[in-house]
Amino acid sequence: MEWDILGHEWAVTLLQQHIQQEKLQHAYLFTGSPGIGRRTLALKFAQAINCSQPPQPGQPCGVCRDCKQLASMQHPDLSVIQSAEDSASIKVDQIRDLQHTLSLAPYQGRYRIAMLLNFEDANPNAQNALLKTLEEAPPRVILFLTSLSPENLLPTIASRCEILRLRPLPLQVLETKLIERWQVEPQKARLLAHLSSGRLGDAVHYLQSDELWERRQMHLDEMGMLLKSNVRDRFSYVEASAKPGKTTQGKSDLRFQFETWLSAWRDMLHMQAGSQAPLINLDWQTELKELSQEMDILHVNEQAAALENALQQLETNQNPRLLTEVLLLNWPRLN
Repeated sequence: MEWDILGHEWAVTLLQQHIQQEKLQHAYLFTGSPGIGRRTLALKFAQAINCSQPPQPGQPCGVCRDCKQLASMQHPDLSVIQSAEDSASIKVDQIRDLQHTLSLAPYQGRYRIAMLLNFEDANPNAQNALLKTLEEAPPRVILFLTSLSPENLLPTIASRCEILRLRPLPLQVLETKLIERWQVEPQKARLLAHLSSGRLGDAVHYLQSDELWERRQMHLDEMGMLLKSNVRDRFSYVEASAKPGKTTQGKSDLRFQFETWLSAWRDMLHMQAGSQAPLINLDWQTELKELSQEMDILHVNEQAAALENALQQLETNQNPRLLTEVLLLNWPRLN
């Protein structure tokens, strides 16, 4: 069984060489935007490491008990750490519990593997607690971390990991893969490639989720409505849409909303600048062109920059409602 990884063949080759040459590192950091394939690549690597009957070194069979359990993230030697549903961050107690687990010998596979997903969500105490494990990793233990960027982690964390920076696929390549592998109609494949900005995971997610399409449509409709609303109506919108508490799911929802809005502002910026950069919202070109004609390029650029800043602040657990209110307060009001 091949790794079946699209767009990151260089990373597959590197990781296979680590297995074949018996040069496995004690920690790997997979970076890139969500949907780019960080977790998928890490799980394939885990299969290749712990496969009980590999056809050849560095190649998982995909059918043995270890491969199947790792694919479903149910392996007894796999620990998965991420922010809990009722929390916006990874806590130090989670790292301490992990350290106890990693001190034990592997139960079934060759190695105990810890996956720390979206580790930029870890609070400073949790990141500092992990340092001891990174500095003195127990034998037969490998840590996989995923993050948006090495810069989102403490420098002492990133410096102790083998870093793999994953990049999106070229749009034409992704479009072709969607047509060939998933039998997507060409026009829709083109839209998916642009909408996902070359991230295969995002494209497949859109392909498989009607709910995601509906949420995107709703956020774009809301953007058009809010640009024509007064400040009072905008604040009423925020109050009505605010969710009680700060949960991980709420943060994820707001991130998607901000990213959708940002993609629209960037498209308008490209339109006004006459840029040849590919648009993201191909199916909304007419609506976005009409909106952009009522603003100058400086206003559009300011709002795109403000959304980028809001996304960064969201990752540092700033107040989501306040972030949204400040954004909408500064949006121009159109006729």
